Formats: sequence, structure tokens, C-alpha cells
Amino acid sequence: MDDDFDMPPADEMNEDFDMPDESPIMKVGEEKEIGKEGLKKKLIKEGEGWDTPDNGDEVEVHYTGTLLDGTQFDSSRDRGTPFKFTLGQGQVIKGWDQGIKTMKKGENAIFTIPSELAYGESGSSPTIPPNATLQFDVELLSWVSVKDICKDGGLFKKILAEGEKWENPKDMDEVLVKYEARLEDGTLVAKSDGVEFTVKEGYFCPALAKAVKTMKKGEKVLLTVKPQYAFGEKGKAALGDEGAIPPNATLEITLELVSWKTVTEVTDDKKVIKKTLKEGEGYERPNEGAIVKLKLIGKLQDGTVFLKKGHDNDEQLFEFKMDEEQVIEGLDKAVMKMKKGEVALLIVAPEYAFGSSESQQELAVVPPNSTVYYEVELVSFDKEKESWDMNTEEKIEAAGKKKEEGNTLFKAGKYIRASKRYEKAVKYIEYDSSFSEDEKKQAKVLKVTCNLNDAACKLKLKDYKQAEKLCTKVLELDSRNVKALYRRAQAYINLADLDLAEFDIKKALEIEPDNRDVKLEYKALKEKVKEYNKKEAKFYGNMFAKLNKLESVETTNNAAMKEAEPMSIDSKA
Repeated sequence: MDDDFDMPPADEMNEDFDMPDESPIMKVGEEKEIGKEGLKKKLIKEGEGWDTPDNGDEVEVHYTGTLLDGTQFDSSRDRGTPFKFTLGQGQVIKGWDQGIKTMKKGENAIFTIPSELAYGESGSSPTIPPNATLQFDVELLSWVSVKDICKDGGLFKKILAEGEKWENPKDMDEVLVKYEARLEDGTLVAKSDGVEFTVKEGYFCPALAKAVKTMKKGEKVLLTVKPQYAFGEKGKAALGDEGAIPPNATLEITLELVSWKTVTEVTDDKKVIKKTLKEGEGYERPNEGAIVKLKLIGKLQDGTVFLKKGHDNDEQLFEFKMDEEQVIEGLDKAVMKMKKGEVALLIVAPEYAFGSSESQQELAVVPPNSTVYYEVELVSFDKEKESWDMNTEEKIEAAGKKKEEGNTLFKAGKYIRASKRYEKAVKYIEYDSSFSEDEKKQAKVLKVTCNLNDAACKLKLKDYKQAEKLCTKVLELDSRNVKALYRRAQAYINLADLDLAEFDIKKALEIEPDNRDVKLEYKALKEKVKEYNKKEAKFYGNMFAKLNKLESVETTNNAAMKEAEPMSIDSKA
């Protein structure tokens, strides 16, 4: 087989971290101004980590308050009881609200607060005189995070127990929760020790679905739910074990996210769905060309098992090579999104399974147009070597191998898969700065060949824009490449860029005047131009005819109006 294909005949061608606004980086003993209203902060002891409280959080502090002359007017330390308040709600002086939100857990700082951010002109008799600047020695002991989930004051979340890791459930995921819902007077109206639901479908009231999307596994929270996220103006009648909820009732819901099953749309058309039953290890997933080993059970919708592999002690695991059409497309695509040790349920529509034909499988017949279900455990996989793990010689060898695989697939009419092989081949040799001169020459030949063949795939797939880009890449390496000019001209013709197509064909004929394929394409182009000119002439002819007709009507109307003018004048006389 040639390095690239002959030219075909002319007639063939889809939660952000809350960082504090003002928490200046400071050293112990340093003093800085916070904001622009005269508030100053001096760091006495550094806190832990980087997190700081936010408005709405319930903070706990120890403090000592003094006038500038050192006179002490208040101290929680002397009382032996920490002071608790809600940040940013006006429960304390402005200087506290602004200053404490810059502190980390365990931090100790002295705030110098001007009177405008303290007690102002009136002071606080008898201990704080009018217009007094105050100093507070504050230690931030802890805080409980309270978040306004919907940012409209309708749903607040107070964390009672922190969760694990950082992931949150998404709309498609199935969550398992425990909850208790009470009225403001403490009356229990609903409870569950374990209920499972899909996040986007929700459960009990809208608040639960909105809250779980912000939670981590194992997290426990107290929700304050206003009527718009509970049961609104109508309330809810008592039903079974659930009590009645009056109209416009605010609820207090204790909610624990026990666990969830991640549900992934493997294909953009949502016809292959993966539901994770057990999380896998690490972050690695199989790549194209990887050898995978599975435990596998295939079922029909009615539960009939048509395939079972790797589950008996003496039975070998089910093994196949990714992206080699050794299994149905849906299974291939889904396993590529799994981790080692992961157990998943796959739901595969007929288009990605056995299609409209009946299929005899190992244990049963799969009827036409069947949605099939697979229980899969990815036991192990050996990835195909990536380019960054190869030396230069291996990269060129791998690129050549992928090119040959692409050629075989192209001959079989499998243009999408052939295109992927050519793209992979080019990626192996894309960066050649470490190549020797001889290796660079080999890489250039491979790049030209693979991009040309990929362009042939794109033309077959009617992806003319991408075909044009690939041919342009070839011409950047070899400006006199006739096949690249020819294929780009074909792409331009189908994109209706006839002038550009003519330019490429003429240039190709300058290089190879006797090239039969290019001459045929030039003939086809001339026919296209002639056809285009006819359509254009007809379009403008029709347009001018309509304009002439319109002008004729307007002339007639104007004449009639002129004849009618004296009559209208007479009628006013």
C-alpha cells in the first residue's frame, strides 16, 4: 500500500471556593489598615490554614476591650465565657464585623477601631465616652459556617459535621440521605433514616436537592428553609407518617448526606449512562489501545442474563482491547471512563448496543432494538504507552503503527476510527525538538501522510472545514503537495468557496499539468461555477422582476391618488 491514499474521483467527494475579600498577608507584630475607614489590625499570633469566616457564620471569640489610654471596659476572658455572634448581621459594632472576617481559626489580633466603626458620637455610657477610638484584643476560637445557598435569604445551611474530600453530588447523581424536618416550634413533621433519590428529581421539598449539591460525603447540616423552598403558601396536608405543614411555614431540617452514586452521561446524546456503585482507585483510566480485564454481567430490561464473565472462581476475567470493536460501542466508551476497582451499572441504548438486529449471545438472545444493562467491575488495565513515556525512536515507530492501523480502517470504510488513528499518530511526533535530523525527516513524512489521510477521512465524513485545516497543515510543511491542494480544493468547493478552490486547482496543475484527477476536479469546479452563476442570475432576475412589478403598482397607485385629490379638497370646502 502507498504511504497515503490515491485521490478519489471527482464525483465521490457541553462550588467555588469562598476566598475572603480582605485578609492581608501579615507577619506577627505587623500592623495594617483594613479597608478604607481607618480600621487597623495588628497580628499577635498566627492562625491555622487559610480559611476565614464569612457573613452569616456563627463565630466564637475571646476578647478584651480597652480605650486608647489602656482603660479596660469589657472582657470575655474575665467572665470565663467565650462570646458568640453571627458575623455580618449587625449584632456587633461595624469594626468587629469587618475585622473578624479577616481572621483565621486560632488567630489573635489587636484591632484599633475608630469611633465611626464603633459607638460614634453617642458612645456607650458609662464605660465608653463619645467619639472614642477603641482597641480590642481578639482571639478567634472557632466558627460554624452558615451559607445562604440560593443567595436570596430563602435557604441557609449551617454545618454541624464536616464531610469528606471535596466532591459534591451533581444533578444526575443518586444520593442517600437521612433527615428530620421540624416546624419552628420544634414539631416533627417528617423523618427518614435513609432515603435515596436523584438530585435533579428532588425529594420532600425543593430545599433538599439544592442543599445536597453543596454538601460533601458524610456532611451533616442544619437547614433553615423559608416557605419558597419548602411548601409555600399552600403548605402540606398530613400524609401517613408525615405531619401537616401550615401555609407559609419555615422549616428547620437536619440533613445528612450519607453517600451517593455518581451518574455519568458517557455520550453527549445521553444514550450511554454509567452509574458508579463503588468508587475506583486513584485517577488513572484506560486509554485507547489499553488492555482491560473485567468482571461482567449483561442483562436485558426484564432481567434475563445474556452474558456472564469472570464471576466464578475458576473462570477467566473478560479481557479486550479498547477501541478495537471487540465489544459493543457503549461498553467500550463507558469502560474508558472507569478507574481500577470501580464497580458500575451501565445502561446502553440500542444505538450503542446491538442495534436493530437480533444478536445471539452466550446465554441468551438479545432481541432487536434492546436497551441492555451491564454490571461491570474494572479489575485491572494496562494502558497503551503514552508519547511522554517514549524515546524519539519509539515515537516514530508508534506513529507509523497508528498510520497503518488507520489505513486498514479507512479501507474498511470506518472513517471515524481511521481519523482517530491518524490524529494519534501525529500527536506522537508533534513536538520534534529532541529528534535527530534523520528523525525529523521521518517525522515530517509521517505528519504529511497522516494529515493527508485524515483529510480524506474528513471529506468522506463531510467535515469539510476540518479537511481544509488538515490540508493547510500539510501545505505549511510542503507547499507543492498536489494531493493537499487537490483535497483542499474539494473542501473549498463543498464550502462554496469557489474562488479559493480554483486557486488551489490551478496551482496543482502548474505543478502537475497532466494530473488526471486534478483535471477532472477542475472540470467539476467549472460546472459548479456555471451552475452557481445560473442560480445567481435567476435569483437577481426574480428580484428585479419583483421590483419592476412593485414600481408598476406604486405608479398606478400614485396616479389614482392624484385623480382623487380635488375630490378630497372639495369635500372640505
